[in-house]
Amino acid sequence: MAYVGGSSAAVGCIFCTALAADDDAKYLILRRSSRAFLILNAYPYTPGHLMAVINRHVGALAEADAEELADAMALAGQATGALTDEYRAEGFNIGVNQGRVAGAGIEGHLHVHVVPRWNGDTNFMTTLGESRVLPEALDATYARLRRRLGG
Repeated sequence: MAYVGGSSAAVGCIFCTALAADDDAKYLILRRSSRAFLILNAYPYTPGHLMAVINRHVGALAEADAEELADAMALAGQATGALTDEYRAEGFNIGVNQGRVAGAGIEGHLHVHVVPRWNGDTNFMTTLGESRVLPEALDATYARLRRRLGG
């Protein structure tokens, strides 16, 4: 409902804003490391959809260095463990959408999506109504995963 009732669009890069803030819960940051961080997707495809985001504001894989990419992938691996333990995820879609034509909603800041999946998790809402239904509020998902990730 916060999204539906919201009246203003974000200004600037939402990942840079979240990283610079001193309120991880407000910005849904689950874990920070030296070169990347884990954040819940505020507009998830499934419960527990999160992203490993490189700290530095770069928009392409070729612009990131090996250490940044390794840190982001290590966090993605930790996320899959937490999602498997907490939500009993049976599989994952993990990937990068680089560029608007590839589906990137935030083009300028490189991030890796971690989307948990379950057998039979697609339903008529997505197929017919082009809508998604989430059984849990983001703050509840945040609390559950933050505990699992040692926060």
